[in-house]
Amino acid sequence: MKWALTSLLATMMLALAPAQLRAQELAASPAVAASAAAVPAAPAQAAFELTIEAPDEIRELLQRHLELLRYRELTDLSDSELARLLTAAEQNTQELVATLGYFSPDIRFEQQAPSNGASTRLLKLRVVPGEPTVVADVKVELKGPIATDPAASRQRQQIEDNWLLRPGMRFTQARWTAAKQQALRQLTSRRYPTGQLSTTLADIDPVTRRARLNITLDSGPAYQLGGLVISGLERFDAALVTRLARLAPGASYDQAQLVAAQQRLADSGFFDSAYVSLDTSGDPSATPVLVQLREARLQKLVLGIGASTDGGARLSVEHTHHKVPGIGWRAVSKLMLDRETRAIGSELTSPPDADNWRWVTAAQVQNQRLGSFDVNSQSLRGGRSQSGDRIDRNYYLQYDRADTATSEAGAPATAAALSANYAFTLRNFDSLPFPTSGWGFGVEVGGGTTLGSQRDPYGRTLARALGYWPLGRSADGASSALRAGRLALRAEAGAVLAKDGINLPSTQLFLTGGDKTVRGYGYRDLGVTLPDGQTTAGRYLAVGSLEWQRPIVRDDRLTDWESTVFIDAGAVADKPAELRAKVGVGVGARWKSPVGPLQIDLAYGVAVKRFRLHLNVGFSF
Repeated sequence: MKWALTSLLATMMLALAPAQLRAQELAASPAVAASAAAVPAAPAQAAFELTIEAPDEIRELLQRHLELLRYRELTDLSDSELARLLTAAEQNTQELVATLGYFSPDIRFEQQAPSNGASTRLLKLRVVPGEPTVVADVKVELKGPIATDPAASRQRQQIEDNWLLRPGMRFTQARWTAAKQQALRQLTSRRYPTGQLSTTLADIDPVTRRARLNITLDSGPAYQLGGLVISGLERFDAALVTRLARLAPGASYDQAQLVAAQQRLADSGFFDSAYVSLDTSGDPSATPVLVQLREARLQKLVLGIGASTDGGARLSVEHTHHKVPGIGWRAVSKLMLDRETRAIGSELTSPPDADNWRWVTAAQVQNQRLGSFDVNSQSLRGGRSQSGDRIDRNYYLQYDRADTATSEAGAPATAAALSANYAFTLRNFDSLPFPTSGWGFGVEVGGGTTLGSQRDPYGRTLARALGYWPLGRSADGASSALRAGRLALRAEAGAVLAKDGINLPSTQLFLTGGDKTVRGYGYRDLGVTLPDGQTTAGRYLAVGSLEWQRPIVRDDRLTDWESTVFIDAGAVADKPAELRAKVGVGVGARWKSPVGPLQIDLAYGVAVKRFRLHLNVGFSF
């Protein structure tokens, strides 16, 4: 005799999803040890108390969904009515256990007489599940344009290759539902947004304990994007929305591209909310893209307070004007105060052009502690920038001037420079702001001349890299945050190429040490050591870090916390041969906070022989 679980049964069982998903995490071995546990205590003078003796996953499922438990509170339940309920409960138990892949269970109800004159009846339910049903065969069929369209060949292959419930795996209702939903998501995520499940069938043989699965996906027509239909604009024009969305008419529908466009609009700062969707009621060859917006206020003032172990307590005031009268550019002005830095500056940014390039001009005045010296500096910058989901580019001219307080009484040492620069950043992380795999690379190159009585040319370069390598793999081969954790490797190197004795602004040179560089040392404490013991910025920089990040498990489940073990090393010198690494080692914790990763590290600086606590929030690259 065979049982056919059709899509109708799947729909009826959706209410069981929470328990099924929990059961799915448990071992699939048929030899799960049976254990007995009583259902939480029933109210006083309840009709009966039920003890369930079954493997853990089955017991948890029955405790949540067994219909019989709804009648415990009836105090006038007769013996005949209870007998009828037990007969129905046996069928209900069999249906529930079947959702976990056990189609031939041994189910027995036992009734014991109340003790000590109590009126509450004592019931025991014993379930021996037997051998689980395994998948013997899977057939995934595609019909509609996707079946023959050459452009969809890769999508067809992905649907087949990524099918979740493979031959040899234990059949459960949760896995069956998840596999169908995954296949449908992959169908409708690209080209075919109106695709649907045409037929689904799980053919179960309880005698041989084999399941044969059949699913047919109907793609429906392929959709191409039409023009944007924008609503919610008052102060900004439609051209700005089009340039930010970057959805080309005629392109094939791709859900990821619509989500990315929505994210760009939301992140632009011009809008408080953005929603992008496809109007599938129109012509599939030119489908309107609906863009619903709520504009941000024209001006915004943000007051911020914070703290870090690098800079101590921090206060900031930021004013944004999204459309400066006369030029239509956005102006962002900011005042920032902490223990190490006092800065005030403003940046003007033009709206993006068709290629997402913007003109940028900025000015900043700041006082900061660089090594052992207080430095008053000013900078002016002008150029163009392009920011993307994965790639950022910038090229600009920059003027720098720095007045460095000397250890002797008198006027501070002054240096100025003019340089042309190019910066490039590439990000390839799996998810932000909580990456678990992937890598990022950035480089800055520039060249210019010093200003003043003597003009000397110089070149400057800075490169940085960050990579995550998972140490564990999930059953389907995809990288995941498993208990083995991951390795995080960070590196940074910089150089200023110039003749000896050149008078460069110290803001163009290098220092290191602190929360994001070499832990175990103070912020910018590592530099060139002068004969009098003071520290100053140097021409060459080298930093490296290796960190093992491992999820913290509680009750056999991953939490939002991770433990870390790390080693950092870094050095600054005026000549490459003089680079001598300072090492920091330590342990720490990470928390996925609502505002980004919270980093808590206790590091030991080997060179200074002391411990230092480091706190930092957020991820940026």
